[in-house]
Amino acid sequence: MSIEVTGKQIASDKITIKDVFGEDMWFCIPDYQRPYVWGEDQISSLLDDISHSAINTPDSQYFLGSLVLHCEPKNFKGTSYQENSVLDGQQRLTTLYVLQAVIRDVTKTETRKSTCAKAIFQKGNPDDGIPERLRIEFAIRKEVETFINTYIKEEGGTQKKEELVLLATTSKDVSIRNMANAILIISKWFENEDNLDIDTFFPYLRQYVILVYVASSELEDAFRLFTVLNDRGIKLRNSDILKAQNLKEVSTEEKQTEYAKYWEELEGELGEDFDLFLSYIRTILVKEKARHNLLKEFEDNIYKPKKFNYTTKKYENVAPLLKKGDDTFDIIKKYKTHFDIVFSGNNHHINNNWAFDNLIKVMQDTALSDIWIPPLLVYRHYFGDHKIFDFLKLLDNKFSGDWIARETPTTRIDAMNSIIKKIEEIDALEDTSKDDKLNTLFVDLAFKFNTSQFLSDLDINTIYGRRYARYILRKVDFLLDAPLYSEKRSSYSEMSVEHILPQNPEATSQWINDFTPAEREEWTHKLGNLVLISRRKNAGQGRLDFADKKTKYFNNSIESFPNSLKIMQKPQWTIKELKDNHLQLINRIKLHYNI
Repeated sequence: MSIEVTGKQIASDKITIKDVFGEDMWFCIPDYQRPYVWGEDQISSLLDDISHSAINTPDSQYFLGSLVLHCEPKNFKGTSYQENSVLDGQQRLTTLYVLQAVIRDVTKTETRKSTCAKAIFQKGNPDDGIPERLRIEFAIRKEVETFINTYIKEEGGTQKKEELVLLATTSKDVSIRNMANAILIISKWFENEDNLDIDTFFPYLRQYVILVYVASSELEDAFRLFTVLNDRGIKLRNSDILKAQNLKEVSTEEKQTEYAKYWEELEGELGEDFDLFLSYIRTILVKEKARHNLLKEFEDNIYKPKKFNYTTKKYENVAPLLKKGDDTFDIIKKYKTHFDIVFSGNNHHINNNWAFDNLIKVMQDTALSDIWIPPLLVYRHYFGDHKIFDFLKLLDNKFSGDWIARETPTTRIDAMNSIIKKIEEIDALEDTSKDDKLNTLFVDLAFKFNTSQFLSDLDINTIYGRRYARYILRKVDFLLDAPLYSEKRSSYSEMSVEHILPQNPEATSQWINDFTPAEREEWTHKLGNLVLISRRKNAGQGRLDFADKKTKYFNNSIESFPNSLKIMQKPQWTIKELKDNHLQLINRIKLHYNI
């Protein structure tokens, strides 16, 4: 059978797996689709669910999911056919495709082998003018097509276990890695004698498992349906639709192929953070707080921006900040290059030390917000690595200064956007050297913050329990590394804030002798009494006397925290040591923040 779509109507019906992979059905995974990403959880669940239905309701249909299709007439080597571009459902469809290849290679039944082979590809017959072709084509994915020809189309291909294991772990292509892994998962599932046998599983799959398709011959209608379904819960990212919209506007087929492949590589690399990266591009262009989802922000504020005319009292179209197609892909590539370099952890060349990378780590690990990333990328776009560490220090001070001084989130976002505007404004200065531009930038009011409130919160108030406590302790460690920054600091899988003077010391402990109740109340939660440890806190050991605490608790937990190491070298911890340490840290902070 084939799907019948008349005129501009939208067709919808249920279809068995037997008919999905029937001789007149041809599918294309378009270039705007995400890579194949299903893993063991999804694949095993699919197999288990089908098996459960085959055993418990063998005469009832099992609904597997839906397909959203764009149907259009095509010609392949002189043969006319209808191509069904898969806008949604490709993960499920591809898994079923791989599944039938595995069954072909493990079944002993020749009829079943032939059934599976026909589901995978059409065997050519030059006498009858029938070309050989795959049942599913992956547009602009030549590497995937090569993989399918070798390991799915070819009989016995799914049994090349050693090659598949290597591809599943080392291939640079996300789809190939996951398809290879899917073959291994499905093969292992059928090897398990506790699972349903193929003689029961396969007939049920072909005859009783159904999909529901929704199809349109109009691409715009199909995309609109795609978008609506996305809003209703089908897990498509905004980036998927942006990709589709922009690929349609690319100037040449060669560039379309290049951009589609690049986008897919980014999806594989960034995963669910891809939308987040695109939000940085949005911020760089719009320089205002986002008020809508990413897709609407690009459409309304970048591609088709409007400005309110106070004379006519109406919104009017203005020039786009960016055009769809080539320009969009180019700016993504440009800023992804800056992003990769900034966060590579390999920027020793900037100051001939690890200062830049270590400060980046502080911000990445503990800042709780990434609003500082767009201005840093913009700076590098205009000025490269020239004095970029000086800029990063100012940017971090402004970001953390506003945060600790309790500015509202909106105020803090606006502050970062103001810095982006200032960078662009100063870069546009004519007849001005790069150094003079940067000298102007670095003293700009955009970097000023409420230093009195900032200092009060760190010096006078308690900081334990505040969201910035881990950040400021990491920052203190960073400052104690100066001026050499000879050691590259790492991220920590676990990192906790620990008190030196415990919150609740034992009544018989030395702490009670060394600190009055008033001193404990005032100083326990202040900066000077806090350190970082690289494990979870232990309430029992945390109450030990100082000497025991050092040997039994801290020794294996502070190996790379400079402030913690400094304190552990002290022979005792009384109110004098605590106050001295607090004063030293505050003075270092004041010096760094130019207070």
